[in-house]
Amino acid sequence: MLESYYTVNHQGSEELTIQKSRFIGHVKRCETEEEAQTFIENMKKQYKDATHNCSAYMIGEHDLIQKANDDGEPSGTAGVPILEVLKKMGLKDTVVVVTRYFGGTKLGAGGLIRAYSSATSEAIKSTGVVKRELMQTMKVSIDYTQLGKVENEIRNSSYHLDDIQYLEKVELDVKVETNQIEAFETWITNLTSGQAYVCHGECNYSDTPISL
Repeated sequence: MLESYYTVNHQGSEELTIQKSRFIGHVKRCETEEEAQTFIENMKKQYKDATHNCSAYMIGEHDLIQKANDDGEPSGTAGVPILEVLKKMGLKDTVVVVTRYFGGTKLGAGGLIRAYSSATSEAIKSTGVVKRELMQTMKVSIDYTQLGKVENEIRNSSYHLDDIQYLEKVELDVKVETNQIEAFETWITNLTSGQAYVCHGECNYSDTPISL
């Protein structure tokens, strides 16, 4: 699993009007090719009266699955430009469908490329981009006498206090970046003079919004 990567914030859309044609960009986070294809088919059904529903997606932590579809537009003027925006922005697990309602004015190859690229970029900006970081939950067990000090130190550190459970001992769930696990264990041991019991919980991704 990657320590971190960029993707879109779930799902969104944005509409542009270019030379009287309507371009509606639809964006969704998808973690499998099947999920991406389902989204594309759903958009085609929802906008079945549109002139074109062009699409592209990138799936997998190493971008092994890349597909682009012009859906009737001149070859290379729609799907590939959409895909190139995803590549340029470094987005993974992302599918885009750009719906076009022809407005009567032909844009030419260059105009189409710019239009589909712009519709994709604006839809992604509207949806939002997040940085997904792999976080390890560290479960820390301490005596109640140490709670005040430990809680305060964690809240003022780079680590994230996720939960506190008041049991026979105090159980704290702390989210730590995977490359900081050893440093955290040393830090909490020194902080508690070796009195804390530390073990690993679940490891999963945490999303942080990114300004575009």
